[in-house]
Amino acid sequence: MQTLGRTRKRRKLKAEINVVPYIDVTLVLLIIFMVTAPLLNLGVDIQLPQSNAKSIQNDKEPVLVTVDQDGKLYLTLGKTPREAIEADALVNKVSAFVRQNPEIPVLVAGDERVDYGRIYSAMVLLQQAGAAKVGLMSQPGDGKARPR
Repeated sequence: MQTLGRTRKRRKLKAEINVVPYIDVTLVLLIIFMVTAPLLNLGVDIQLPQSNAKSIQNDKEPVLVTVDQDGKLYLTLGKTPREAIEADALVNKVSAFVRQNPEIPVLVAGDERVDYGRIYSAMVLLQQAGAAKVGLMSQPGDGKARPR
């Protein structure tokens, strides 16, 4: 039998992967991450002491917030004696003091046995009070870290 002059061509199958959709998805994800990355600033700006750090020399007496072993807060403003204080009163007093003296150093001293979350909460309270920079206080050591 003869065909009527038409011959059918068979198409060859391509064994290639189409990467265009993958490139599109990658570019969209890249744009999403570039837009959202600046919005994820969740940290607290603190300066942690080095192992061989020297003490800070200031002319002004700092605002000192102390967190004891039980998590209680104590406030020392300038040369006044240390007094126990509640969280809301701490925010009010430090806010008023920092408004009068914006360049005053603000320090947090925490007992080494207290949970870090309590010290972090004290730092959040100081941030709410308007303290621009908050430092952590430590005792000078022998340079060796102690395991827990």
